[in-house]
Amino acid sequence: MHQVKIFKSIESEIPTLEEEMNQWLSESGAQVISITGNIAAQSTNGGSLGGSFSGSDVILFVLYDKS
Repeated sequence: MHQVKIFKSIESEIPTLEEEMNQWLSESGAQVISITGNIAAQSTNGGSLGGSFSGSDVILFVLYDKS
């Protein structure tokens, strides 16, 4: 039976997200069918001109079979 695992983070923490995913993959014994993801467009903090950009949201979906 297929199952889904969702990982969510922000753009500036992608290395941490990679570590989390790799750890889950090695510990879970999951047989990955596919991994898809998306990164949201950046938006400014406070909406003012010249404002700083906040990190974009990153979401990954892992479709897998559990062994």
